[in-house]
Amino acid sequence: MSKYTAFIPVRAGSKSIKLKNIRPIAGKPLVWWTVEAACGCEAISEVYISTDGEVIRECVREHLSEFSHPEKVKFFDRNPATATDTASTESAMEDFAAKTPLENLILIQATSPLLTADDLTRGIEIYENDGFDSVLSVVEQKRFHWAKTENGGYAPTNYDYKNRPRRQEFDGYFVENGAFYITSGAAFKDSRCRLSGKIGICPMPESTYYEIDEPSDWVIIENLLKTKLAETSSVAPKKIKLLLTDCDGVLTDGGMYYSEKGDELKKFNTKDGMGLEKLGEAGVKRGIITGEDTHIVTNRSNKMKLDYLYQGVRDKLSVMKEIAEKMGISLDEVAYIGDDINDVDCIKAAGLGMTVADGMQAAKDAADCVLNAKGGEGAVREAAERILKMLNKDVKWEAV
Repeated sequence: MSKYTAFIPVRAGSKSIKLKNIRPIAGKPLVWWTVEAACGCEAISEVYISTDGEVIRECVREHLSEFSHPEKVKFFDRNPATATDTASTESAMEDFAAKTPLENLILIQATSPLLTADDLTRGIEIYENDGFDSVLSVVEQKRFHWAKTENGGYAPTNYDYKNRPRRQEFDGYFVENGAFYITSGAAFKDSRCRLSGKIGICPMPESTYYEIDEPSDWVIIENLLKTKLAETSSVAPKKIKLLLTDCDGVLTDGGMYYSEKGDELKKFNTKDGMGLEKLGEAGVKRGIITGEDTHIVTNRSNKMKLDYLYQGVRDKLSVMKEIAEKMGISLDEVAYIGDDINDVDCIKAAGLGMTVADGMQAAKDAADCVLNAKGGEGAVREAAERILKMLNKDVKWEAV
């Protein structure tokens, strides 16, 4: 079988996001995800991390035992001249190729953490079986392109706007997602380019279109990663028997409202009530654990017919453990939704820890899943739908 060497260039001097390659995303350093994908690919025998930063080496070493095949991981001292803001990735590859025997080279970019071992395996199969000299990962897109014309106007470049095709009738096009590139060592040394000769493509899921270059990319990919983790978690989320949630910032928008008479007001979302109702019908117990202590929350809890309500709580984890003990279940069978630092312990301890889209970063770092909805805008309803899907419950949702 041919030998494949993975090459992951990781600079220490990122400008847009400082030290982004070791910054935690979905609970792991960014570089961890692509290293694990490469380690998990059976055809890859060596995974070289090319870096100019000792802090990156230390970070990878700290997580070495977490990789499926840590014995594959090696380090390459990246020439500082190839790690500047203006240096090309090819320059780093050339330096590596000049000092390392290579049969086949796979360039993997750490900014694509949604890459999986299966993606790499498919790419290698295409490279070996379909007669290509190099292969790159792509995503299919079906969007209409426009460009400026000579007369100063604009015109479409890939469709006729007078005969607009339906999406299912549109051939679309392929876009590089930057996840990986495969070529032979000899071809790279001859061409000095990651792609040469007859080039093939390996399509990846549409979600992998994004690469982490800017802070906004980070938010999008972290949400995608956490959603993916929640759906494929080894925790067996189908065993969830209890959902506990914080109140302010989850069931509400976190705002503090007061009437002219000074009465405190809170805004709840009707959709959350329906979600909790359907969970109850499916046999999942439901409860609120909050640091606040108000009649408003008591009234809302009673209206939603929740099984548990604990207010004025400082140590939420102790309460969560107490409820689980009363029910005779483990914490792996508990789902918890929180939004701030006082929820982090519960989010980490729960079998399915979740936070809202506008949760604090500490909560997002701890969570298995970052919900798409913000607090008070149907986040609990979304969580309920996810849990019911995990339970394989066919629920008919009435209008609210």
